[in-house]
Amino acid sequence: MDAVDISSLSKSVLLATFAITFLLGAVMQKTGFCSMGAVSDIFIMSSWGRLKQWFLAIGVAIIGFTLMSYLGLIDPLKSMYTGSKFLWLSSIVGSTLFGLGMVLASGCGSKTLVRIGGGNLKSVIVFMVLGLTAYMTMKGFLGVIRINTLDSVFIALATPQDLPSILSSITGIARSQLHLALGLIIGFAFIAFALADKTFWTLENIFAGTFVGLAICAVWWVSGSLGYVAEDPNTLEEVFLVTNSGRMESLSFVAPYAYSLDWLMMYSDTSKVITVGIAAVIGMISGSAYIAIFTKSFRWESFRNTEDTANHLIGAALMGFGGVTALGCTVGQGLSGISTLAIGSFLALPGFIFGAYLALRYLESRNAPNPCS
Repeated sequence: MDAVDISSLSKSVLLATFAITFLLGAVMQKTGFCSMGAVSDIFIMSSWGRLKQWFLAIGVAIIGFTLMSYLGLIDPLKSMYTGSKFLWLSSIVGSTLFGLGMVLASGCGSKTLVRIGGGNLKSVIVFMVLGLTAYMTMKGFLGVIRINTLDSVFIALATPQDLPSILSSITGIARSQLHLALGLIIGFAFIAFALADKTFWTLENIFAGTFVGLAICAVWWVSGSLGYVAEDPNTLEEVFLVTNSGRMESLSFVAPYAYSLDWLMMYSDTSKVITVGIAAVIGMISGSAYIAIFTKSFRWESFRNTEDTANHLIGAALMGFGGVTALGCTVGQGLSGISTLAIGSFLALPGFIFGAYLALRYLESRNAPNPCS
């Protein structure tokens, strides 16, 4: 494949990612899909609807990823979630901090982008603080602290950290067969939990959960199949085009904030290019804005008072540090990561929920308004 083909293929990957996330932003804006709102609804209103949307999305994403892997469309071991270094402490602490932050900042990474598209000026500030903190946690002084403390505590596994690989080494059963069985069983278990209550069976709930899960699968395919080149003519090595990690990627909204700010600030530097993560950020905001304007729900919104401002600033910083430390947000680990059946992702999921619960109880003690209202 020559350089012209690489360039053309890279553009196709970016356009496909933008198209998928444009639709995703529109769907999230229209349906109110929100992982933070899911936790908030349970503890404040005893409503399980949005949590079941989230779990339906998880089930669909797991099954979709499993089937694409079994059919050979993507390599399930080429993502960052399945490395052999199990950073269990980073997953626990990072996800808990992210959960705290997303409540204080009125939404996780994906919800922040949706709110920006709807005219929320608070979310613009959250975007900048989250992105800056994430960058410092990846490459700055917070990164040094993270690496020398939390990341220094880990378990070195003899296999990749996804369940099929671990169980295959124990049982001797072929990994591909185990992946198919486990993926279908776990995926359908999440779906069954979501659909068990007939009151959940509304068009909006089913559509929201199913579409979000399919969007995760679609970006996995775009990055891991459409954008995969077995031998880059420049390096003679395999490459996943226009990804920041150099690996197969799906959606996550922490590190892409940092890369988006970096691209905007260093735009004249030709080495800074739009990547899958940046295209996803642009797509989410654009899709949300389109729906908000089309439905006439677009409205400017700013901070209520000093405490509201402080909560959002602190929440954004916690999400930036926690999201990078946990290797992803409620979309990155809570959907994309879990779809790979990585044990680190299953460890992060309850951390997000626990952190959100702590923050909700804190706001309740302060008599603060529901952050998802």
